Amino acid sequence: MIVVDIIIILFLLSGTFFFFVGVVGLLRMPNVFTRMHATTKCDTMGAGLIFAGLIMWQGFSFISANILLILIFVWLTNPTAAHAIAKTAYKRMEDSLEIEDSE
Repeated sequence: MIVVDIIIILFLLSGTFFFFVGVVGLLRMPNVFTRMHATTKCDTMGAGLIFAGLIMWQGFSFISANILLILIFVWLTNPTAAHAIAKTAYKRMEDSLEIEDSE
């Protein structure tokens, strides 16, 4: 039982580390694309590790199945939202360049 507890702690600490790295990337990166890259990659990995640790801690039950569904939802929506943000930022950047060129 102690080995499982150590693995759970490692998963939770690793997930927390990835969240922390994502926050540092958000604060330190220069533009929207690099900030988005840092946060979405780290948040997806951090959530995956933390939820995996919670599933192991809870044991395989109905609650862990719900946590797994939430994890799948995060894995699907986080990259999709990042793509939508990047596409909008790129379009706005193109539009501002066209306005500057016409002046």
